[in-house]
Amino acid sequence: MDKWVCSICGYVYDPKRGDPSSGIPPNTPFEALPDTWTCPVCGAPKDMFKKVS
Repeated sequence: MDKWVCSICGYVYDPKRGDPSSGIPPNTPFEALPDTWTCPVCGAPKDMFKKVS
């Protein structure tokens, strides 16, 4: 699963860890996050994230 980085603050969403602070369990791919999910650090929307290559 690919990691995604917030282009605003640099937070990296790692699917292996999920986002426990938002109730997202480990092993949740970025594509499966709800459209309403936002960066837990700065609040940026999903469309501000870019795939880490």
